[in-house]
Amino acid sequence: MNAPLQFDRWERYFWPLLAINITLALWYFSVRWSGTEIFPSPLDVERGMAELVHRGLLWRYTLNSLSRVAFGYVSAVLIGIPAGLVLGWYPAAADMVNPLIQVIRPVSPIAWIPVSIAWFGIGDTAATFLIFLASFFPIIVATMNGVRNVPSMYRCAGRNFGLSPANLIAKVVLPAALPQIVVGLRITLGIAWLVVVAAEMIAVDSGLGYLVIDSRNSGKRYDLVVAAMILIGLTGLGLDIAIRRIEKLKSVRWGFRNEH
Repeated sequence: MNAPLQFDRWERYFWPLLAINITLALWYFSVRWSGTEIFPSPLDVERGMAELVHRGLLWRYTLNSLSRVAFGYVSAVLIGIPAGLVLGWYPAAADMVNPLIQVIRPVSPIAWIPVSIAWFGIGDTAATFLIFLASFFPIIVATMNGVRNVPSMYRCAGRNFGLSPANLIAKVVLPAALPQIVVGLRITLGIAWLVVVAAEMIAVDSGLGYLVIDSRNSGKRYDLVVAAMILIGLTGLGLDIAIRRIEKLKSVRWGFRNEH
């Protein structure tokens, strides 16, 4: 009975590792066959990463990017979720504010870079503001829609038990809407990570985004450019895995079970 389960676990790691090795092999032989002197091979990128570690830049730049995402993203969560709960609970307020949200939301955060630099100058504040802006609207919309999709029977049951509106939102509506909110948080975290890389290319002088543009401008070090790109991808994967674990919490799965 345990053999199939063990095979599944082995298979879960085998196929991704096989895909990575095939990709590395294709990359290596493509560089050799093309004879390019610009694009680096996997071995060149490995040496570039070792150089970043030796210079103490790898962890410092990664932590700088993560800290900016943390400040901007968490600020958006702390403001966006309560605002979304209120707007989802009071349709009249949502009807009043929704046109403004829908006008601002489609504007790319990249378009805000000149404005953020004009307001905050070159530095962490400008990058953090861009991350907050990119995160706030998806979070508030996901929360608002999650509240609206809560079955009316849950609200009626809460009122029958004498719950106040605040308790009803906290004990019934929020848990029921949590699965949709968490999906929104996961998508938004990916957006925030994309935006910080773009913002660091222009608004700051540290971080993985800065490493990409600085390596390109300083001697055309494409080995470091690709190394930074790989670090960006791996960090994004780690963030996605971390937030996926939230979906497995019992308080979140409560909403999924009640949908069925």
